[in-house]
Amino acid sequence: MSHVPHELHEEFPEHQDKMHALKQSNAHFAKLSDDYHDINRALHRAETNVEPTDDLNMAQMRKTRMALKDEIYGILQSAT
Repeated sequence: MSHVPHELHEEFPEHQDKMHALKQSNAHFAKLSDDYHDINRALHRAETNVEPTDDLNMAQMRKTRMALKDEIYGILQSAT
């Protein structure tokens, strides 16, 4: 288990400029990005026991983060 936050700019370093532009021009992308940030922070706090949670909730948060990341990546790919 990794205790390193999975920030979007670290996950997709080659798309930083595109992410910034999409956050400004695409409300759906901006919401996905905000939702990813929120769940990523909550998961990081849980993994580091700042705000402990049970394994079921941790697994659900990971699935949610992965689904958001997949959708964000799909938008980034189609924006090229």
